[in-house]
Amino acid sequence: MKIAVIGAGKWGQALFFALKQKNNCVISSRTKRDLEDFVNLKDALECEYIVFSIATQSIKEFLNLNFIDKNQKILVASKGIETSSSKFIDEIFCEFTSSENLAFLSGPSFASEVTQKLPCALVISSHNENLAKIWAGAFPNFIKTYISSDVIGSEICGAYKNVIAIASGICDGLMLGNNARASLISRGLVEMSRFGEYFGAKNETFLGLSGAGDLFLTASSVLSRNYRVGLGLAKGMPIHEILKELGEVAEGVPTAYAITRIANEKSIYTPIAAEVCAMLNGKNVKESLKDLLKRK
Repeated sequence: MKIAVIGAGKWGQALFFALKQKNNCVISSRTKRDLEDFVNLKDALECEYIVFSIATQSIKEFLNLNFIDKNQKILVASKGIETSSSKFIDEIFCEFTSSENLAFLSGPSFASEVTQKLPCALVISSHNENLAKIWAGAFPNFIKTYISSDVIGSEICGAYKNVIAIASGICDGLMLGNNARASLISRGLVEMSRFGEYFGAKNETFLGLSGAGDLFLTASSVLSRNYRVGLGLAKGMPIHEILKELGEVAEGVPTAYAITRIANEKSIYTPIAAEVCAMLNGKNVKESLKDLLKRK
């Protein structure tokens, strides 16, 4: 397979590293990088198989400016919800190509461990089972792949777990203990499932790699950018300083706002996401903790 990876951040580079083990791969981004097999965007977008690993909030603008539908087979590795429109990623891509050409990657996977060839398992979700199988076969032996038809469930898991990871970072930053973190993550999984149920997601998705697997990983390690955002909030740092110090995109921040807006519009009970949103807006983290514990 000739595969182009669009997005040269840490995750994009990790996917490029993994996929080139068995395929002919190139990598590209909007800004030129000094990377092996780096090509310009125009050439990358001509490839039949394309992996997108760009920040969720930039996807629509990128596609508007650069993408021409030529029946390319796409694997989306971005996670989150577009804040400006409250749209899920598949809804954005479906404005530019058929859902039959789209697959979505999810599951527990830190970029640094992928580039060390450490074993992990991932899920490829698509409404097109044959396409999911093609993408599953493109990954190297150290990555076990599963396929799923629950696109919306996988998307919500990938987006929501980043919000819970912020809350978990706050929990550990306040040194509330292992019991508190376990309780938070468990209730976070329940909250994710409740949100997903509203949109028709399958409950088993939230109990699998896309849901529980990715949540447990992201909400318990300093390798997670969103967890580190929570650690910063626990110190009383304002969010703009945390993001500046982080120097990377933390998708949980805009996703928290998007989820809270959707939940308010749809009357979905999402207490953890609501408190994360409030803390991002400056609410004292200890006050948020008290308010969470007081909820019926």
